[in-house]
Amino acid sequence: MDDATRKNIIDLLITSYNMEIETVINYIANAENLDGIRAQHIKQALGDDVAEELGHAQLLAKRIKTLGGAVPGSQALTWSQSSLQPPADRLDVVSVIQGVIDAEQGAIDHYQKVILAAGDDDPVTADLCTTLKGDEEEHHQLFKGFLAESKTWA
Repeated sequence: MDDATRKNIIDLLITSYNMEIETVINYIANAENLDGIRAQHIKQALGDDVAEELGHAQLLAKRIKTLGGAVPGSQALTWSQSSLQPPADRLDVVSVIQGVIDAEQGAIDHYQKVILAAGDDDPVTADLCTTLKGDEEEHHQLFKGFLAESKTWA
């Protein structure tokens, strides 16, 4: 693969890495901050997903290094998951659910970009990101179910 393609793929992987690290931070915060009986399943799902999202970040970091890139530290990362910030109202389960759906959709969309950019030039990265995209699709669907259920709360 040529240097321009390699750089583009590394840059996209760094963005993916950044997104996964930010998701870990926000899942931990939301899992700890939510209160109430309706929050229990959400807290459990977020807590369970922390390890998986962290694993994604570690796989991405290895791939970035393998391609000749440098894995960024915290000061080189940027945060953008505004809808996944812990709500002021600790009982506001629905806003957390919606924030997770937004973050997962962002990850799904971004992994698709990486897959397309890697294409035939980098099938290892395309395969990795296809697997990670599948994981994010599962999380997305789970939280869409939580959102649908929340509409029955009265």
